Amino acid sequence: MRTRKKDIIELALAEDIDKGDLTAKWFTKEGAQASAKIVARQSGVLAGVQVAAEVFKRVDDSLQVEETKPDGFAFSKGDVVLTVQGSAASILTAERTALNFIQRLSGIATITSTYVEAVRGTKAVILDTRKTTPGMRLLEKSAVAAGGGKNHRMGLYDMFMVKDNHLAAGLDLPTLQEMIDRARAANPRIRVELEADTLDQVKSFFLLRGVDVMLLDNMPLAAMRMAVKMCPPEIQLEASGNVNLETVRAIAETGVHFISVGALTHSAPSVDFGLDFVPQKIVEPTPEPMPEPMPEPTPEPIPEPTPELKVRKQYARKAKSSRKSSSRESVESREIGESTPQDQKPVG
Repeated sequence: MRTRKKDIIELALAEDIDKGDLTAKWFTKEGAQASAKIVARQSGVLAGVQVAAEVFKRVDDSLQVEETKPDGFAFSKGDVVLTVQGSAASILTAERTALNFIQRLSGIATITSTYVEAVRGTKAVILDTRKTTPGMRLLEKSAVAAGGGKNHRMGLYDMFMVKDNHLAAGLDLPTLQEMIDRARAANPRIRVELEADTLDQVKSFFLLRGVDVMLLDNMPLAAMRMAVKMCPPEIQLEASGNVNLETVRAIAETGVHFISVGALTHSAPSVDFGLDFVPQKIVEPTPEPMPEPMPEPTPEPIPEPTPELKVRKQYARKAKSSRKSSSRESVESREIGESTPQDQKPVG
């Protein structure tokens, strides 16, 4: 992934971030940490999870990224396929680019698995083509493999494939045979494939030596079945053109070895994924413990009076009462002796 000077991840991030993520810069708290997860919003077959993980690491290599499901995994709605922890701003910056990759590649894996399932029970193998998104070929062909398909040639450099336009330049059979011989002598490990448009062309190509694969381009089912019957054992047949989910089973049942499907990469719908932030737990401050209340002092018990004390108290009460009585009698005597009635005159 990092072998090229500017790989597809670097280009994707550059077109999205450019001079910087303005929103993350101005609308996230400095130093804020977060946890997030990529969640499937529908079912499908996973591809591109490693690419998504790499996107997060390219944005911020301190992020902790975990791929919870591998490529090729048949996921359901709600499945978590990747988790990431670290800087909230970094996660937000990487979010869309990571989702773009995983949605696109999982779409290819998902549609590929549908074609593979459609031909199950036949000997036909589902192949991709070179009809890929510019710059995305390696990733998209990896997604085809994750969905259960096989890769055709990766590019113009790894297979000889003589198509109708090459033949239209005026190649006759003797000249074509001479070119095949020279090409194989110089590149003995590289396969040779010829494209045929008609059954007559197929018959003539079967006479050539050094051919590995014959491509049956847009042929009707009857012609395919005839080609299968005539095919030498050293040659394999590939069907191409007018292949979709309605026709692929019938094509496979003709007995061809391969079926190439351009729709795997040029028409695959994306699978819906989303990145959800995990709510952070709010830690309430622990209140300081209240001091224990001081216990109220226990009053000392009043001792019961002793018998001697009781006698003394009784004597004191009697004496006090006797003194009060004497005082009242003395006052009354004085008041009587001193008072003289107003109408009583003294004797003279």
